[in-house]
Amino acid sequence: MPLDIDFVRSQFPAFSEPSLQGQAFFENAGGSYTCQPVIDRLTRFYNQRKVQPYAPYEASTLGGAEMDEARRRLAAMMGVETDELSFGPSTSQNVYVLAQAFRKFVSPGEAIVVTNQDHEANTGPWRRLADEGIEIREWVIDPQTGHLDPADLEKILDDKVRLVCFPHCSNVVGEINPVTEITALAHAAGAFVCVDGVSYAPHGLPNVGELGPDIYLFSAYKTYGPHQGLMVVRKALADLLPNQAHYFNGGVGYKRFTPAGPDHAQVAACAGMADYIEMLCDHHGGPSEDAAARAAFVHDLMRAQEVKLLQPLLDMLRERNDVRLIGPDKAELRAPTVAIQLNRPAEPVAAKLAELGIMAGGGDFYAVRALKALGADPEVGVLRVSFTHYTSEEEVKALIAALESVL
Repeated sequence: MPLDIDFVRSQFPAFSEPSLQGQAFFENAGGSYTCQPVIDRLTRFYNQRKVQPYAPYEASTLGGAEMDEARRRLAAMMGVETDELSFGPSTSQNVYVLAQAFRKFVSPGEAIVVTNQDHEANTGPWRRLADEGIEIREWVIDPQTGHLDPADLEKILDDKVRLVCFPHCSNVVGEINPVTEITALAHAAGAFVCVDGVSYAPHGLPNVGELGPDIYLFSAYKTYGPHQGLMVVRKALADLLPNQAHYFNGGVGYKRFTPAGPDHAQVAACAGMADYIEMLCDHHGGPSEDAAARAAFVHDLMRAQEVKLLQPLLDMLRERNDVRLIGPDKAELRAPTVAIQLNRPAEPVAAKLAELGIMAGGGDFYAVRALKALGADPEVGVLRVSFTHYTSEEEVKALIAALESVL
């Protein structure tokens, strides 16, 4: 059964918002629209439960229960234990906290592998550990295609490597990296794995348990939810890392790497993300049991819709000789996050697209290292257009027409 786009869009108030009419949203990689279940839960929490949670009075008990619900249901959908999922203010902040834990876990002379394909959030904090005498090895992309070759990783793996960090897909290259294959290579060398899933999770919630990494991070606000960072740290690794929270919280898995108190309302509202996935599954006749199977069914629905809509855009860009399409030109190999190198600054072009009703962005998108490696000037930037499963075929056609006009 194909994705029912009318049903999907009915779950997002932005599509009926008068101030947004006549505009097509193509900067989803910077932050997605929020689904109605998340908005409903956030509103309810602020109206009825905005108290310190987990106390014995009803408003507090209900608030805490809803926070627990969000963690329990989303963890189940990702194939991990409830205690392995924690919430923080952002993915960037979560990585910084993890880096502080690894600062004491990795010894001087040992190594961490990072890439130059990443958003700075999953490379900068690790690189700073070089100040502690930790060796930082860079797994570099192909300067023409942006591709990360697992064979190149094998060349820099040895028994000194303690951690390998890479993106599920880059926010400018877009290519979907083979997480399971890369994780197996790293584990075989005795290293742990940290995957930045920020640019992938909006296109289908991943089954982290099946993929196999030790750490997986993504952002709720790019996945139809509130501004929170979600972080999975598998128990085998979490138990080895030094506690980063209050000493009396060190024995609680989901608190070990969140030193500050979470935003209670936003954590509770994240259960609306699970509501939305469940709703899509039921509407499209998906499996009735097992949260991970239901999430996988919705993942495949989303990806099929995105691949269908993405290919015409890639074909148009590939045929032009005045732009450079960064990343694969086959939709099934990538997320619908498309960076385009122009022969002029990108931000003014994004402004011209806005005049035509296309919301897109221009800049470096915190992927400065990747752009430099690809021979693109971060000061000039790239034009980036990105969408998700809720984007309509008519909007993609409008984007293509607007690009042809502006370019």
